[in-house]
Amino acid sequence: MSYSSYRGTVGLIRPTMRPGVLEDLVRVLPEGICLIPVFNDVRGAREEFESAIPLYRERAEEVARQDVDLIFLSGAPPFMVLGHDHEGELMETWEKELGIPVVTSAMNQIEALQALGARKFYGATYFGDELNEIFANYFISAGFEPLAMEGLTDVPFTRVQEVSSHVVYANIKKGIRRHPDAEAIYMLGPAWRTLDIIEPLEQDLGIPVVHATPAQSWLIQKRLRVRQPMPGLGRLLAEMP
Repeated sequence: MSYSSYRGTVGLIRPTMRPGVLEDLVRVLPEGICLIPVFNDVRGAREEFESAIPLYRERAEEVARQDVDLIFLSGAPPFMVLGHDHEGELMETWEKELGIPVVTSAMNQIEALQALGARKFYGATYFGDELNEIFANYFISAGFEPLAMEGLTDVPFTRVQEVSSHVVYANIKKGIRRHPDAEAIYMLGPAWRTLDIIEPLEQDLGIPVVHATPAQSWLIQKRLRVRQPMPGLGRLLAEMP
C-alpha cells in the first residue's frame, strides 16, 4: 500500500460522469484515504436506474481487483428503486462473492439519519413525483417517517448542478414551514452544488442536515476506523456521531 493511502483505499462507483461531485468528496475526506473511482453513465430515468445494477456489479469486480478496503456504490436512486429489503440481500451476496465490504449511498443515508437520532424528516430531491414516492417508500420500509419527499426544482437531471444553492435553501425552508415536526433535513444526491448551505440550514432551522457528500465522508471514515471531524459542513462531520 502506498503512503498516500495509509488510512485506507475505497473503490468508488459513481452513477454518472457529472463533473464536480467527485472533487467535492475528495475535499471532505481526511488525508490518507484514497479513492479509486469508476463511472457509470446514468441520465436519470427510472428504467436506467433499474438496469444499472448489473453495471454496478461489473464495476465492483473491477475495483475489487485493486485490493481496496471498501467498495462504495454511490448514487442512492438505483438501490432505492430495488427496495430496502432486496438491496440488503443483494449487498450481502456481493460482499460474500467479492470478499470486501460493500455499502450503497442509500444504506449510508439510513445510517446517517440513525446516527443523528432522526426518524421523521423532510426530504428534498431533484426528481419527479413517481421516483420521490419510491424513495419515500424505501425509507418507510427502513423504519423512518418521511414527512415529505419533494422535488424542489423543475430542471432536467443532467443540469441540476446548475441550480443555485440559494434556491435550494429557500425551497427547503418553505418545506420545513409545512412540516415543523421534522427532526432532520434529508437532501438526496450530491449533484446539487449545495455544500455551502448545510451550516446555514442547520443554524437557521435548528435541525441536522443529511447531505450525500458529508454523509459519504462520515461513513467511509467509520468503516475504515478513521475519525477526523471537519467543521463547517454540518453536525454529521463536525461531531462524527
